[in-house]
Amino acid sequence: MEIREFKSLLPKGKAVLGFDYGEKRLGVAVSDLLLMTANPVTIIQRTTWDKDLTQIKKIIAEKEVGGLVYGLPLQMNGEKGETADKAQKFALKLAQEINLPYIFWDERLSSRAVENFLISEVDMSRAKRKQKLDANAAAYILQGVLDAFSYC
Repeated sequence: MEIREFKSLLPKGKAVLGFDYGEKRLGVAVSDLLLMTANPVTIIQRTTWDKDLTQIKKIIAEKEVGGLVYGLPLQMNGEKGETADKAQKFALKLAQEINLPYIFWDERLSSRAVENFLISEVDMSRAKRKQKLDANAAAYILQGVLDAFSYC
């Protein structure tokens, strides 16, 4: 789906939820209701599908979510690899449970960019960065989509 179509499918006055997919952790971020800024929400420690789904549904209800953004971890040459395939399978499985429009967004280097920011600008220790990285990467990915909205 293209960004313009995704934007047109979003209900007015609803937020967008962003995910930084990982097999062990799922970084989660949410936009404001005006779709201008992305903020980290939490990191879901992946356990079972049912527990993960329950947590995601709870966040969707609490944050008034009307659409989903999934970071797509493409390889540096732009091709999909194993992790990108897993992220897409996760999104398709979630789409069977949650009927919201969704889009994939190229997330190459998002975790690296966030980690560099946390080191250079915030001077955050390695232990604290590990606790915050995935949710902040999700916010970075989501902010990319929100910024692209202004061009369509």
